[in-house]
Amino acid sequence: WQSWERGAEVFEERLIDADWSINNFNWQWLSCTAHFYQYFRCYSPVAFGKKTDPNGDYIRKWLPHLRKLPAKYIYEPWKAPLSVQEACGVIVGTDYPAPIVDHQSVSKGNMGRMKEAYDAHKKSQAGNAASETSRQRTVVPGSSNATSKRRKRN
Repeated sequence: WQSWERGAEVFEERLIDADWSINNFNWQWLSCTAHFYQYFRCYSPVAFGKKTDPNGDYIRKWLPHLRKLPAKYIYEPWKAPLSVQEACGVIVGTDYPAPIVDHQSVSKGNMGRMKEAYDAHKKSQAGNAASETSRQRTVVPGSSNATSKRRKRN
C-alpha cells in the first residue's frame, strides 16, 4: 500500500508548476480516498492510457527508451516477451524498472479496504443519527434541550 500523500510529496518536489491544492486533490481523487463514495472507480494507469492514447504517442515522446515497443506493450512493457524487449533495445528490470506491484490485484485489495472504511463510516453515522434522534425526542421540561426546542420553533 502506498499513501496518496507520498505521491503528492514527490510531485510537489519535482513539478515546476506544482499547485498544492490541485496536486493534493488530484492524488486523493485518483487514489479513490476522498470526496466521493465511488471508491470502486479506481484509476488505472494502463486502462486510461490505452483508452486515451492507444498508440502510446505520449509514452513514446517522454520515455524514448520505450519508443520502439509495439503499441500492444507500450503501457505494459513487462508483458512483452524477452525477444521483443531485446529487439526494441529495452529490457524490463535493466533499462526500464520492473513493476513495483501488480496493479490489478493491488487495486482490488485497496478497493476492498476502502469499502470497509466507507461501510464503517456509514455505520457510525447511522449510529450517531439514531442517538441524535433519540436525544431530540427526550425533552425534559425546564432543561436546556426544551429551551432550545422552543427557540427553534420561533
